[in-house]
Amino acid sequence: MSLITRAAVCREPGQPWEITELELDDPRANEVRVKIHAAGMCHSDDHIQKGDAPMRMPVVGGHEGCGIVDAVGEGVTRVKVGDRVVFSFIPACGKCRYCSTGRQNLCDAGKNAATGEFPDGTFRFHQDGVDFGGLCVLGTFSQYAVVSEYSVVPVPDDLPFEVGAVIGCGVPTGWGSAVHLAGVKAGDTVVIYGSGGVGSNAVQGASMAGAERVVVVDPVEFKREKAKEFGATHTFATAEEAHEFVVSSTWGELADHAIITVGILHDKVIHDAINVVGKTGQVTITAVGNGWIDENPGMLIGFQRRIQGGIYGGCSPLVDIPRLVSLYKSGKLKVEELITRRYRLEEVNQGYQDMLDGKNIRGVITLEH
Repeated sequence: MSLITRAAVCREPGQPWEITELELDDPRANEVRVKIHAAGMCHSDDHIQKGDAPMRMPVVGGHEGCGIVDAVGEGVTRVKVGDRVVFSFIPACGKCRYCSTGRQNLCDAGKNAATGEFPDGTFRFHQDGVDFGGLCVLGTFSQYAVVSEYSVVPVPDDLPFEVGAVIGCGVPTGWGSAVHLAGVKAGDTVVIYGSGGVGSNAVQGASMAGAERVVVVDPVEFKREKAKEFGATHTFATAEEAHEFVVSSTWGELADHAIITVGILHDKVIHDAINVVGKTGQVTITAVGNGWIDENPGMLIGFQRRIQGGIYGGCSPLVDIPRLVSLYKSGKLKVEELITRRYRLEEVNQGYQDMLDGKNIRGVITLEH
């Protein structure tokens, strides 16, 4: 038996998102079907649609989402029908080398993120004999999706769907970039480049970790103003202004950390970040693009600087998603404030244009059933 679901798909790189109906297979062993109520609009999906990042096409977009399990396959133990779940864009099997050593963000089960196919090489979305992958083997821009049980995390029944969607990617990726990957400590000076959906959460993470100065660099005034709500102590439109402030406020010692969360990674921001951190300082890169590290090694050696790449903010979804939900419910983590606008599925292209125009911190698609 198959179910018909409406979804936003991309058939070829560079083509706009298209709303269409797909056939969705029933869940197989260790898989679940989720009725999706909200999906976050992350910049990564736009990179896929634009062709900036490789992805097998055609694909169902979306890797942030929250919904309710409405069917389970044989052998499923992590969740049951009726559970409210947040999607994890990297699955956590709990058994591989990385999961078993507390690095679920590097789980071996995440190897098919760019093909959207299940481990046996099959797909669950179809149309006229054509197989559609789901972005990160999810595809949350759809009324329903069938995914591995490793890709869902149960959350409280009273968690708003829109909040759950954003907690699946944007929040842990940014928050974890400061807390886990950078390891920000009380009294540190942190410079964050880009304060969109991920950067705003890096601001929250740095502030929560006790940083004395949380400096944001973003050319968009709206985003700089919002950054202050999330804990930024100082904001600047240019890297040069931020660098001058850091030099003067730290008596020339420079920053302890630079975190790059821009929408599109480029050479200049990497150069600026390396130059703004002082001795033993770290640059954490959490961005997608074509930037290259083209620096004299002496820039790193002399000051003992470090460059750290990061995915999912170094978070372990089975641990950190419940942790972030608890921080939200206790009022310590701002999540609803991240959501600038809600969109219908048919408005997905407008939502991404708004993001590119600097109008949104995070847009969310609300799915109608």
